[in-house]
Amino acid sequence: MPEELIAGLDIGSANIRIVVGQLTHGQDPEQLNIIGVIEVPSAGISKGTVVSIEDAVSSISTAIEKTERMIGLPVKNAWVSIGGVPVGSQESNGVIAISRANGEIQEDDVERVIDAARSVAAPVNHEILHVIPKVFSVDNQTGIKDPVGMTGIRLEVSTQVIRGLSSHIKNLTKCVYRTGLDINDVVLSMLAAAESVLSLRQKELGVALVDIGATTTNIIVFEEGNVIQACVLPIGSDHISRDLAIAMQSSFEVAERVKIEYGQASFDKVDKNEEINLRELGGDDQVFSKRYITDIITARVEEIFEKVDSELQKINRGGLLPAGIVLVGGGAKLPGMIEIAKKKTLLPVTVGTVKRFNTAVDKVNDITYVNALGLVLWGYQMLQQRGSKRGFNVSGSLQHGRELMKKAKDWFKSLIS
Repeated sequence: MPEELIAGLDIGSANIRIVVGQLTHGQDPEQLNIIGVIEVPSAGISKGTVVSIEDAVSSISTAIEKTERMIGLPVKNAWVSIGGVPVGSQESNGVIAISRANGEIQEDDVERVIDAARSVAAPVNHEILHVIPKVFSVDNQTGIKDPVGMTGIRLEVSTQVIRGLSSHIKNLTKCVYRTGLDINDVVLSMLAAAESVLSLRQKELGVALVDIGATTTNIIVFEEGNVIQACVLPIGSDHISRDLAIAMQSSFEVAERVKIEYGQASFDKVDKNEEINLRELGGDDQVFSKRYITDIITARVEEIFEKVDSELQKINRGGLLPAGIVLVGGGAKLPGMIEIAKKKTLLPVTVGTVKRFNTAVDKVNDITYVNALGLVLWGYQMLQQRGSKRGFNVSGSLQHGRELMKKAKDWFKSLIS
């Protein structure tokens, strides 16, 4: 793929989405245009993890083929998102001594201190995805964001280490490589989503980005511009459809249509006398009141935000994020979500708005594409950093990620050779 093309591959439990961006050269600054947006149903993925290699490879291949037909160019590599339940985070510190006679801190010193923080003991069978520098200290001076060029004898860094289950990472990368696609890097889905939705101001004030997917709800919390928590809840919008299917004794497909066409999580606009006949939606001749449907939906939505609030309480941020909660993902489209989220978390809540780009593809502005779009932005930032020859990235530590992906690629190729 030409260097000016950047592809983001978001592998979800319900859908696989690809967004392709193109850099316009000859302008200052370079312009990023979104030229391709594709969505296909996914198979072989459950709760963000691979449950069938063959089905997942087939779904990813279909998405790539449709993307190539849309943009008229081959897609040879991409930035890939990773989520799912086996993802967690923890804090870690690194300390090194500056050995130069003049005591000046250089980029390789920053790399060394981040490597020192990476040595934190991880649970068995887990691998580090990102080591995100939060703040540096030089001697007794704290609160430093970029220590390069400063003078001192002791450099310390406080980081947030994000890790994933080794088998989860290898299975996901194996699926991608079997399609013939190369991986630029694997990026935590919520870090990518934050790039396309959140502003620097929100990250500084304190904000939680909540992605309500089909089978999981992903949470990432920022404060003072730093990641302070990242976690995944094993509950999503499909659980609402399952509740409806059980309550109405209908198929999952009919319950999904009821949720999409009539579902809401608020009683404000519900007429207690209004009814729904499932026969009109492809089901049996059964009649249910809209209030009954809303009761079922509301119970599950309340559970989701009770769990979100519980995660915020664990890090002592319950009700204490000035920029509140930003909702993204397909589940965030359900009417009434904001009201319940406010009630359960006691925080301001909004539905995310995708940053604007030059594009002729309107659907890229849909909040379901935030992960794939964020991957394109992530890749764009990495290209800029490489162009400026900076040795570290305050948004993440991607050099180790590239090394990890190279090892995974070599490992996989050894299996099929």
